[in-house]
Amino acid sequence: MTPELPTDIAPPMSEVSRITGVYLEPKTAFADIVARPRWYVPLILMVVAACVFTYCYTVHNGWRHYMEQTMEKSPQTRDLPADQREMRIDAGTKFAPIIGYAGSLIGIPLVAVVVAGVLLLVCKMMGASLQFKQMFAISSYSMLPGLISTILMIIVVFLKNPDDFNLQNPLFFNLGAALEPPPNTGKFLYSVATSIDLFTFWTMLLLATGISVASRKLPFPKALMAVVAPWVIWVLVKSSWAAAF
Repeated sequence: MTPELPTDIAPPMSEVSRITGVYLEPKTAFADIVARPRWYVPLILMVVAACVFTYCYTVHNGWRHYMEQTMEKSPQTRDLPADQREMRIDAGTKFAPIIGYAGSLIGIPLVAVVVAGVLLLVCKMMGASLQFKQMFAISSYSMLPGLISTILMIIVVFLKNPDDFNLQNPLFFNLGAALEPPPNTGKFLYSVATSIDLFTFWTMLLLATGISVASRKLPFPKALMAVVAPWVIWVLVKSSWAAAF
């Protein structure tokens, strides 16, 4: 079946126009993205920004304090003998930057692929006819709010006292930032609260905009429902997993 495309395809947009358009005129930008589905530029920008953040955090803050806090919060490690805890902290401090870089290089594209696959399945179940490359492009460009949040995180790294920097929730743009971290707040509640995030909602609105532009069968309200439903399921599963461990 031929995928649904906008009937009026405008002249190609430059990559700069696409990216700025996602922030300022998403309907126009996604019309071009759907008609000419490329994905690599936003993912490259996101990966580079994440790697820069990892570098800045490693150089300015270091990972030792984070590893000490993690060991203290975990029932499996906080009661270990001092020498064993020290060995684990040293090992974690050494390998944490490697994991951070690997997570940036692999994790960001993987998230875009998974989101595209899940939403493509949901859209097809709702009667829309799209190609994976279109949905992957929509997913990749919809992640661009994360570029802004990563830049803000880099700034906060240098503005905030390293001992006060919360790596798991560095910005005050979600409800979790107003709560005490576990164990002072329940793990399930804290996980749900941190998921109610400004940049996450912005991304979901962009996903719904892209889907509605790509398919006439899914106007924006239905497209938004197609995006929100899997997100709610994911948040509940993620929070239940966090509460269990």
